[in-house]
Amino acid sequence: MNLDKKTPAAALPEYFAGAGRVTARFLQRTAGLWDAYLDHPFVQGIADGTLDQEKFRFYMIQDYLYLVDYARVFALGVAKAKDMESMRLFAAYVKQIMDGEMDIHRGYMARLGIRLEDAEQAKAALDNRSYTAYMLQVGYEEGAPEIAVSILSCALSYEHIARRILELHPGADRHPFYGEWVDGYACPEYHEANQELIRLTECLCAGMNETQLAHLEDIFETCSRYEMSFWDMAWEMRD
Repeated sequence: MNLDKKTPAAALPEYFAGAGRVTARFLQRTAGLWDAYLDHPFVQGIADGTLDQEKFRFYMIQDYLYLVDYARVFALGVAKAKDMESMRLFAAYVKQIMDGEMDIHRGYMARLGIRLEDAEQAKAALDNRSYTAYMLQVGYEEGAPEIAVSILSCALSYEHIARRILELHPGADRHPFYGEWVDGYACPEYHEANQELIRLTECLCAGMNETQLAHLEDIFETCSRYEMSFWDMAWEMRD
């Protein structure tokens, strides 16, 4: 069954209803693309529990490698931040990724028979490397606002996907295999972390002019396009 899209991303679903002006602008720009995530066969397979576990195994290893570089992008935010509060928030996300989100992956890898050292030594797929290279380039060449925006698409889109799955498949978080993934990105703790990231982004972008905001919007859209490429990569198991 296809995931229904009665509530388009542009309408700002209730879990993003408190998003600030800048974040709302990004979400509206990418509404059609985010709707397409929901129809992706990989996401559909998680939603109804039919996804081939070999595809999920491939995805888990690649996403684990992605998170390593994702944490590095946050670390660049610590280095580029101009105030202590922003530094603290970027640093807190490094810890959350390393000790929180990666725990979901480690649990699944244990169930799938993947040794941690094998995952860490695996080769990143081309789409994966391209995506993280783009975010790292933003991190090295630009400032804290651009870094926050480059991170935002991944963080928010995973909550969006998990929440929409639960709206149409209320028991998806109790599926014996995929339930942990759905619950991990739909849980209150992940939502609150995303709200903190939205607040950080809004604070860093305050007072920017239209040219600067348009540039940030381009970064967000580029990362959203990379998210779709990541789902394609996982579905096709392409290296």
